[in-house]
Amino acid sequence: MEVRLLENERIDDLQFNGLKIIQNPEWFCFGIDAVLLSNFVKLKRNSKVVDLGTGTGIIPILLAGKSSAKEIYGVEIQKDVAEMASRSVKLNKLEDRVNIINEDLNNISEFLEKNTFDIVTSNPPYMHANGVINESDKKAISRHEIKCDIEDVIRVASELLKPNGRFFMVNRPLRLVDMMYYGRKYRLEAKYIRFVHSKVAKAPKLVLVEYVKCAKAEVKIMEPLYIYNDDNSYTEEILSIYANKSVEER
Repeated sequence: MEVRLLENERIDDLQFNGLKIIQNPEWFCFGIDAVLLSNFVKLKRNSKVVDLGTGTGIIPILLAGKSSAKEIYGVEIQKDVAEMASRSVKLNKLEDRVNIINEDLNNISEFLEKNTFDIVTSNPPYMHANGVINESDKKAISRHEIKCDIEDVIRVASELLKPNGRFFMVNRPLRLVDMMYYGRKYRLEAKYIRFVHSKVAKAPKLVLVEYVKCAKAEVKIMEPLYIYNDDNSYTEEILSIYANKSVEER
């Protein structure tokens, strides 16, 4: 399908099911954290899904390719970025299942009904906004808590989820205490935690957390995930994640 490209934009092949994505390297391009998060998700057929702070739309597009979820929404506050994500949805002919909403996630309950979603995902800004000079810069907004913070993301996830619905988040380990504290504050109990390391014997650089709404307090720490071998090639598990064709539960 023909879609227009704006200045500095490019089309990247996701090398999965023929999916492609439009990106602008002057803004912010998705990284391995988005790929890991989309593979960490577990969902049932015909699930209703929303991704908070969707950016390029990478997570909704990957989940559409890896599942039969019937409704997938991506929420993005930046108008230009949301418009680019919408063109990626059209490029992949996913308009019947994926919808990008250009809105502040703090107002999203005006557009999406509370307590109706099976799955919420988020790859939110990792860093505090302290010291950010240009608060309108797209890269700064993607990386720093300028438009929302971790409490906002967790609160809104809880509002949207059904009881026993699941929330999947990726963040940096230094935010783990906040992730646990605000999760419990808003009735999201962490059930699985997985640390992601660049290599064996290195400190973790990312953490993946699965929460369940209104669940009992019990958490499982999963085996660590290593990205690179000693020779800087991808580990077998990372290669299998990139090749994984389905995140549906059987």
